[in-house]
Amino acid sequence: MERQGRLYPIGIQTFEKIRVGNYMYIDKTEYVYRMVHSASNYIFLSRPRRFGKSLLTSTLEAYFEGRRELFRGLALERLETEWTEYPVLRFDMSTAKHVDKERLESELNLKLIEYENVYGRGEGEENVNQRFQGIIRRAYEQTGRQVVVLIDEYDAPLLDVVHEEKNLPILRNIMRNFYSPLKACDPYLRFVFLTGITKFSQLSIFSELNNIKNISMLPEYAAICGITEEEMATQMDEDLDILAGRMGISREKTVQKLKDNYDGYHFTWPSPDIYNPFSLLNAFADGRLDSYW
Repeated sequence: MERQGRLYPIGIQTFEKIRVGNYMYIDKTEYVYRMVHSASNYIFLSRPRRFGKSLLTSTLEAYFEGRRELFRGLALERLETEWTEYPVLRFDMSTAKHVDKERLESELNLKLIEYENVYGRGEGEENVNQRFQGIIRRAYEQTGRQVVVLIDEYDAPLLDVVHEEKNLPILRNIMRNFYSPLKACDPYLRFVFLTGITKFSQLSIFSELNNIKNISMLPEYAAICGITEEEMATQMDEDLDILAGRMGISREKTVQKLKDNYDGYHFTWPSPDIYNPFSLLNAFADGRLDSYW
């Protein structure tokens, strides 16, 4: 929806679409720079649904593809001095919800075919882990650059069966097998990033991937997703005045009502107050407060 020339990215999770379409974007690219230049090349982040994990993944994809033009005016453009293009493999596992063994294997097959059409498929590669490993190796060999792997909602296929004694072990073994090349292919990998709702150790998928850094509860990444009160007061300054006018109350009362309804999320300590972004953006777009999430 458009208000006073302002476009709010309701439900839009693609960084390119937000930037090209001139949608409002809360600048989180400083965190991207911090991640990609950290000591660990394997990073995991857990956040609730509709908190911006997919948008963050998309932002990383654009960065590693060397798309500098999309970051014009953002913190990352100022921080980064080298814009190297890497081969990027991105897997959105949210498409594998509510599946049984056959449908999960079919879904993984389709995801691998997409990249095999680009990098080819080796003779004898039959299982998903063999094919995944082959794609990574060939992407490295064909481009001469290490590979970036981005996996969004890694745990989506398992959340519906997490309490089922029969189906959970079956689906978990499939996903464990699929993810297994991430350790074996370390020499070919530049960066690996995974998002999910559950802490990865709870599902025992990455029992062998002991080099992954869980940043979910680190203070320096507390505000990597969501919108802080400071971000709202600065990057949404004019929006607050417009919303207050549409609600017929003062700016101070508007801020307090937003705080009462959408504030209060803390993922670590110390942490700034985090607003739910989906609810907050809907409120600004509609010009009123409602239960959106």
